[in-house]
Amino acid sequence: MAYHMIGQVLQGQYQIVQSLGAGVFGQTYVAIDVEQPHQPKCVIKQLKVSSSQPAYLQSLRLHFLTETETLKHLGHHDQIPQLIACFEENERFYLVQEFIEGHALTAELPINQRSDYLWAEYEIIQFLKDVLEILKFVHSQGVIHCDVKPENLVRRASDGKLVLIDFGSIQPINFGADTVLPIYRVPVTSLGYIPPEQFIDQTQPNSDIYALGMIAIQALTGLSPLQLKIDPHSNEFLWRSYHTPISDYLAAILSQMIRYNYKDRFQSVPEILRALEQMSMEYYPVQTIDLQYATSINSNSSSEQKNNVVREDVSTKSPPLLTGMRVGLLANSLVMGFGVYSLMNSPAYSGTETLYKATEEFQDGDLEEAIALAKSIPLKSNVYPEAQSTIEEWQRQWQLATEQYLLAKQALEQEQWSEVIHAASQIPDILYWQSKTDPIVKQAQAKIETQTNNLLSRAYEKAGNKDFSTALEYLQQIPQENSVNHLVQQKLTEYQQKQHIRAIFLLQQAYNKAEIGEFNTAVNFLQQVPKNSSVYATAQAKLEEYVQKQRLQGKNQKVAPPKVVATLSKETSTSKSFEPGSLMQEVNITPNTTSL
Repeated sequence: MAYHMIGQVLQGQYQIVQSLGAGVFGQTYVAIDVEQPHQPKCVIKQLKVSSSQPAYLQSLRLHFLTETETLKHLGHHDQIPQLIACFEENERFYLVQEFIEGHALTAELPINQRSDYLWAEYEIIQFLKDVLEILKFVHSQGVIHCDVKPENLVRRASDGKLVLIDFGSIQPINFGADTVLPIYRVPVTSLGYIPPEQFIDQTQPNSDIYALGMIAIQALTGLSPLQLKIDPHSNEFLWRSYHTPISDYLAAILSQMIRYNYKDRFQSVPEILRALEQMSMEYYPVQTIDLQYATSINSNSSSEQKNNVVREDVSTKSPPLLTGMRVGLLANSLVMGFGVYSLMNSPAYSGTETLYKATEEFQDGDLEEAIALAKSIPLKSNVYPEAQSTIEEWQRQWQLATEQYLLAKQALEQEQWSEVIHAASQIPDILYWQSKTDPIVKQAQAKIETQTNNLLSRAYEKAGNKDFSTALEYLQQIPQENSVNHLVQQKLTEYQQKQHIRAIFLLQQAYNKAEIGEFNTAVNFLQQVPKNSSVYATAQAKLEEYVQKQRLQGKNQKVAPPKVVATLSKETSTSKSFEPGSLMQEVNITPNTTSL
């Protein structure tokens, strides 16, 4: 249970002081760093482990190490909590992240339909821009948050900015949980914000866009997503039936963000940001249209009646930026029946829509068609300059993608696995080229993992035999693109320390042997001191010294001392029965008086 963790100290450093609750992927706590008690609090997430089988734990461990690398990169954004540490303890995996002082967005959302609680249009626009910039960064890192909801948006007390938290559900990388997210495993607070495709394992980047759109509509209507009416035929939300006082342009943007079919939504965050920017440039009066009334008079009313359909916005909260904004939508520019507005009749939007289609062609791999569409945008369109610069950027990116793909393919043929990964990482964010490169990268990554495992095994074997120099050589051959780089770096540090200790031990052993005149053994010890150790230079100096003494010692053992030679000469001159064996005996037993 969570309360059993209160007071516990993890990794000898992080003391649990509060439980923040449990989620689909684990338990979350607030902790303090006992080594730095004056530092701010931190958040610790204990990941759920559903099995103790070694194979499962090893798989989970690899996912965990990979995931932490992603979280490190995400933490570079100012509005995403930083990853402080990650560790494994008692077959449990923990993440330590920055604690954000502030309050969840739920405290700011209206709790009913009273107009004095509802957000104004300018507040919605500011909110969308703020969160979209965060999501733009998240998606650029190749992941989808998958759980954007008011509880996971915290208004930071220090500067009032929104911070996106809780990345425990991100895809495509997860922590060993099932790929499909069944409805009964979704937190209650996430229901309504999670789009349909996410329940059937078809999560898209615009799944986060759907969730953000639902939050904005909640702020406008005072109704949670589960309280909104739904058209039974189209499955689209009838949120415009609540007569929210906003411009048709913004209404159209929000409606396209929450379309039931993800293919009908905005496909990327930059598309929405461009639409919002385009809206800010128009300077037309904010107007709304009563959808049902417009529908009823469209077929049998006079033009005068139709003109009366358009009424001035009654909201007094609109800022100067939106004052005077006009979206001249006629009744036939509306998608009737569920309150989703089309902007296709607006010239500005028409150019934007063409650029969107061109972008889709570009992403799908048809560069010529994409350029042709972009060039078809008329000169008078507000997006014409952007279209021209986009064409140049597409051509540059396409050439770069082609070159890097060919390099990756060539590196794969030459079995240069790291070069494959490096070349692929240089390919721009183009779905067509990424789909072509992904199989190559997977092959290279599989080879790198095999190579990593082999080199690790060899390093372990050599380290077991106290041959840390060779063990280090094996570790240094492991490609950096492996999935266990944290372990490799840990072993490098460990073996370097052990190599240093062993080098000092060998040097001391040499000193001890030289002191008693065993220079052969001393030399042998010194020759084992590795070149890259800190005492190698000292060992080489002593090696030269001991080799000279070893040679001198050898000469002294072969030549008899002067007094012995003299004695022998005397005996030889007086004895007629000289025996060679007696000479050898006396040479061998004569003490060695030569100083070493």
